[in-house]
Amino acid sequence: MLMDRAYEGDETRQLVLELGMVPVVPPKSNRVEPWTYDRALYKKRNEIERLFRRLKGFRRIFSRFEKLDVLFLGFLNFALIVEALR
Repeated sequence: MLMDRAYEGDETRQLVLELGMVPVVPPKSNRVEPWTYDRALYKKRNEIERLFRRLKGFRRIFSRFEKLDVLFLGFLNFALIVEALR
């Protein structure tokens, strides 16, 4: 599970482990016992956040003009195709 550094608390990490997932979150710099994490996978989190920022440019997606789920998903697919072609 990719998490932001704000969620690197012991309780949150333990909950993720109990749910059967591996937490991918860097420890804060003042941690006494820092842990290792997958740096390459954590960098992909940034790519996901940038994709959501670009999708916000499609006002129709975040304003949710369509009343039917099918139309909303269709426009979401269209926006993702446009982003892939850029």
